[in-house]
Formats: sequence, C-alpha cells, structure tokens
Amino acid sequence: MDVKEFDYDLPEELIAQTPLEERSNSKLMVVNRKTGAIEHKHFYDILDELNENDVLVLNNTKVLPSRLYGEKQDTKAKIEVLLLRELQKDEYEVLVRPARRIHVGSIVVFYDDKQNQILSLEVKEKKEEGICIVHFSYQGIFLEQLEKLGEMPLPPYIHEKLLDKDRYQTVYATQLGSAAAPTAGLHFTPVLLEKIKQKHVQIVYITLHVGLGTFRPVSVESIEEHHMHSEWYKMDEETAKILNQAKKDGKRIISVGTTSTRT
Repeated sequence: MDVKEFDYDLPEELIAQTPLEERSNSKLMVVNRKTGAIEHKHFYDILDELNENDVLVLNNTKVLPSRLYGEKQDTKAKIEVLLLRELQKDEYEVLVRPARRIHVGSIVVFYDDKQNQILSLEVKEKKEEGICIVHFSYQGIFLEQLEKLGEMPLPPYIHEKLLDKDRYQTVYATQLGSAAAPTAGLHFTPVLLEKIKQKHVQIVYITLHVGLGTFRPVSVESIEEHHMHSEWYKMDEETAKILNQAKKDGKRIISVGTTSTRT
C-alpha cells in the first residue's frame, strides 16, 4: 500500500499550539457509525455518549521529561537526546540528533541554568536511525536531575514552549516511562471522571509506554516496508477478567486512544 494513500492536508493554522485553560472544554467530534452523521460538541459532552455498564479503558502511562540538550565533551557540538526506554539502572536506549556526530565512547554533558554540569552520558553502542545505548553518570537521584534538565517531548507540530509540564500528562498518569503522552486522554478531568463513575461506567487502566514509533517519520514509499519499533505494555489479570466478562456479557468496551486500543 502506497504511503501517499494516507496523505491528509491539515493547515498549520488549525493546529492548536497551547492547551485550553480547562481540559474538558476541548472540541469533540462524534461520528455515528451507522448513519455516518457527524456532530461537533465539547469533550465534557462525552457523558452523553457513555451508557451505564460501559467499560472505559484508560492508559495510565506517565511521560518522562525525556528531551535533553547537551554538548559533546570534546568538540562542544550541540546534541539533542531523547530517552526512549530504561534497559537497566542508569542505562537507556535513546535517540540522538545529529547522529553523525556521535560514536561509541562519545561523552555528552548536560548543564543546569547556572552552567553546572549535573549529568553526563557515555555512548556504549550505536545502532541504526540515530538510536544509541548509553550509560548516565550523575550526582544524587537520576529522576530529580531529569526534572531539572529535561523537557517534555512535544510532537514536532507544536512550536510553542510548554509552560506547565503537567498539561502534557493525563490527570490519571501514574506509571512513569513514556516517551510521549497518550493524547486522547488529555481532556479528562478529575471532575469528569467522577461524573463518569456516577453514571455506573466502569473504568479500568492499562499501561503502554509510547515509544520511538510516535516520533519517526515514514520514509519508505510502501507502508509494508516501514519498520515499527516495539513498545512496553502491561495489563493485569483483574483488568483482563473485567474486559473478557464485559465482552461475554455484550457490554460496550470503549478504548481511549490508539495506545489503549493496541494494548
């Protein structure tokens, strides 16, 4: 299948660059699958689309502030690093740009606002497509240093700086490890979730940490030749039982976003 068959022209001025003050005030498009009719509503109107005994599936992954900007220790070349996944303590798979400047043994250092070096990495292995295996060195606690230095890995079509890191997290994010947010869930609020529960909709959680695939452009002409990267996911036994029983009982299972769906 030709990649061009997926082309869709979205004018850049229609892409929101900053979030609304109230999450649930975002727009919601409702498509009737039987008639094809389309309605334009607000996200808080999702209450009208949910029925008693529905099962709502949410992805509780939490985004790491995983985009780092540093420099090579020897040449001072500017290097961007995106953490993809933790392999073991202090060892990560990362995406490096520009990859041509990085080799096995390269050391990249990172500075805080006062130009104090608080983090460094050494490249242990270099793979294809800019992917490297690196080992981090630091003082104190790694996640605390990451909070100081790291930026949220916003999609490439968002050009405005994110002022509040929490706005690129769902309100139910608990499991740290994602390279990007499960964006379909960003519009839920604690109040809206409580109203959904009061309507006797059962909410269950799965975890899928969004990986490299969300950042990599498709560079081949035939979609079958595109290499998809793997992602880490988890569903506990209790959730599986609830979903299987719901399916057996003919209940609707409503999956929020592509990450919940593919899990």
